[in-house]
Amino acid sequence: MSPSLPNTLNTLNILLLSEARLRLRRLGSVVAILAVIALAWVMIPDPQSGTSLMVIKSTRVLYTSSTLAYGSATLASLLFGLAGFYLVRGRIAEDMRSGCGAVIAATPVSNGIFLLGRWLGGVAYLLVLSTAFMGAMLVCHLVRGEGPIELLIYLQTYLALLLPMIFFVCSCAILFDSFSPLMGKLGDVIFFFVWVAQIALLDKADSGIAGEINPYMYIDFIGAATSMAHLKLYVSTRHISLGTASFDAKLIPILLPTFMWSGKLMALRCATAMLALLPLLPAIALFHRFSPDRVKVSQARKRRSPLNYLNQILRPFAGLCQPLFRLARVLPGLAGQICADLALTVATTPVAGLALLIIPLLSMFLPSAVLPGLLTITVAIWGILISDLSSRDHQAATGEMTGAVSGGIAQRYLRQFAASAVLGLMLMGVIGLRWLMHESMHEPMRALALVSGIFSMSAVACLLGRLSKTPRTFLSLFLFGIYVAVNANKAPVMDVFGFNGVANNLSITWQLMLGAIALSGGYLYNRRAAA
Repeated sequence: MSPSLPNTLNTLNILLLSEARLRLRRLGSVVAILAVIALAWVMIPDPQSGTSLMVIKSTRVLYTSSTLAYGSATLASLLFGLAGFYLVRGRIAEDMRSGCGAVIAATPVSNGIFLLGRWLGGVAYLLVLSTAFMGAMLVCHLVRGEGPIELLIYLQTYLALLLPMIFFVCSCAILFDSFSPLMGKLGDVIFFFVWVAQIALLDKADSGIAGEINPYMYIDFIGAATSMAHLKLYVSTRHISLGTASFDAKLIPILLPTFMWSGKLMALRCATAMLALLPLLPAIALFHRFSPDRVKVSQARKRRSPLNYLNQILRPFAGLCQPLFRLARVLPGLAGQICADLALTVATTPVAGLALLIIPLLSMFLPSAVLPGLLTITVAIWGILISDLSSRDHQAATGEMTGAVSGGIAQRYLRQFAASAVLGLMLMGVIGLRWLMHESMHEPMRALALVSGIFSMSAVACLLGRLSKTPRTFLSLFLFGIYVAVNANKAPVMDVFGFNGVANNLSITWQLMLGAIALSGGYLYNRRAAA
């Protein structure tokens, strides 16, 4: 054994343990674990309610270990495939903001060993979250399952589906953090489209199990396309619903086989896991190693990226912040602080100024039939804009300063919530007014859903931003929620903003309750932090 090999392994072990401990000790990690546990329960509907996790040709599939493991792991791969990226990335920027980057750059550790250690730490973190999810699923099996718990089935299914996804997500997170142009919001948006491209593989891999392997299946890192293609082949139909789907109780339930993963499929997933490591190669070559001539501390604080070039082009629209700043000086107390937060958002993100000019005008003059599509786009823009509103003080290391103004930390939380909600009303209020004044009896319900959605998501954005101290926790869940809402356009509970037109009194009430819990919980947390 080479004398340097034990030293290398020891260095990797230290980096892995340090990274994992640092991530798992955060309050945001506790929130993430609680969230995945809650998600596991929401994901598995009670068959007595008339809905089931997996439905084939209007026939439900029995809740055996094979069914629950297969269905839950497929859905978890979709969520973790997006949220995992935002949870893992950002550590290198934190090193720069804290001053540790210069210390790391001066050590003899090579770029490859350092990035590999960071990658292993991210993998360990997502494995902990996946284990918590599987543990919650086992408890759910005890309550709603049909048949014994077969732990080997769960382990095989979760490893086959989630491990390549975790490898790929962590590799992309390391690559995006290593290349300075992708360290900001542009990198966040680019990966969202990478995730959407992975979802698009569902249509490409249907023929990849029978006969020759479809080449697309080798790059199905999320695994949803492979699992669904295999399931469709087994049941000889494309009429499969995975998630919350209704079924005909008169039909005899279907029983899936115990082992769904053949040796051929496992070999395919192993090959995919190896390919998932490829983004690490350009990451090593492009790593800035905290060099001042390649990346600046201000770049990490401001999350600069090529998106700033767009902001530079749109800089004239940042002038819209001047009336807001003047109004903030005139308005007393909390109202002035809210106005100042809005002005700061427009000043730092000129895209917001352009959106405030164009979207209300489009909302005013476009036909009513086009408003739902416009609202969907506007909701996505609004979510991106407010994602960092409650965490930007921490990102800029000005938290103590802004917490020292009148009202303190607790009032700062309230004004950030109010600024998020007011920005939403400024962008989407015209659509809500048109629906409210519409002669149809259903359109006012859409307006109420829009207002309740702005209220609840503003509260959730501020709570998650304050707890995790990063905008990515909310942003990942928010973008995933929009994707689900656009596709599950018949589910009232997912029609948070009313663009699907299926929101009802119950779904609106749930949103108001969620907003009230998030707002009060965040306020109490901030009061305790200020004490």
